[in-house]
Amino acid sequence: MLTHDTNDAAALALSALAATLADDRRAHRLLDLTGLSADELRSRAAEPAMLAACLSFLESHEPDLIAVAADLGVKPETLVNARRSLEA
Repeated sequence: MLTHDTNDAAALALSALAATLADDRRAHRLLDLTGLSADELRSRAAEPAMLAACLSFLESHEPDLIAVAADLGVKPETLVNARRSLEA
């Protein structure tokens, strides 16, 4: 289970972001729905608010949340808890 350590949450969120961007369909959907550019995403990737928003993006489409969680070997709830920790 993910601790409430923001560093752990950020590391998990970065991994989730990388998994999201590794899939072309998810990557395009993320950029299209958020209005972010790839450059902006790269420059802000360490910001807790940006990481939380990326996890929230996954939560908004359960199949993506489940797929990314599976890619990372964690339960979907772990990603949800990471977002909550980053927003705290």
